[in-house]
Amino acid sequence: MQTHGWLFDELAHAGDEHLDPAYVQGYDRKALFDPTPDVELLIGPGLGNEITLVDLGAGTGEFALAAARNCRRVVAADISEPMVEALQAKAARAGCENLEAVRAGFLTYEHEGDRPDFIYSRNALHHLPDFWKGLALERVAEVLRPGGVLRLRYLIFSCGPEESEDVIEAWLRAAPADAEEGWTRLELETHLRREFSTFSWLLEPMLQRAGFEIRDAAYSESKVFASYVCVRS
Repeated sequence: MQTHGWLFDELAHAGDEHLDPAYVQGYDRKALFDPTPDVELLIGPGLGNEITLVDLGAGTGEFALAAARNCRRVVAADISEPMVEALQAKAARAGCENLEAVRAGFLTYEHEGDRPDFIYSRNALHHLPDFWKGLALERVAEVLRPGGVLRLRYLIFSCGPEESEDVIEAWLRAAPADAEEGWTRLELETHLRREFSTFSWLLEPMLQRAGFEIRDAAYSESKVFASYVCVRS
């Protein structure tokens, strides 16, 4: 996408905590994310030694590093400089030479080389309002090769507006009190006020309009998380 004065500033909406090196240092402990199921899921459609994968909103690189063991090339992109620096340090410690870390967002990432076979994104798309989500998904489709797979996971509401208050309150009640154990109620409330989680019934037509066939959609019992496997036509 060309740089315009009206382009959405992804860095300004990344969340102050994601730009704080001290917070980023403890991010993995807080997130408690195991990338193994997603790597295994993508191995089924063909993740292998000749594959190129792009991770958009890669954070500290937990998934990107796990995927790199099964790919020829992994590009991990994040808009936050501290996240990218943490990712680079982890890759260096692991001796991972087929992973490239770049500072970019959904709207600014420019892919170089062969078009990727897979694009992965977890808990990042909610930093964009719906208008920009639509443009971001169009850009993702342009980058991905025809027949390529998009694995998308993030905080999204699989309920109607009339249910939203009950769904949200149940989710907030289940939040841990200790920030070391996960995201607290206060942090989740901040997410709701400042970030842009949407409804599944708004996102799914965006995916289809961008040129994706939704092969699998899974919704959490809480109705606040969803994940998709999509194939680019």
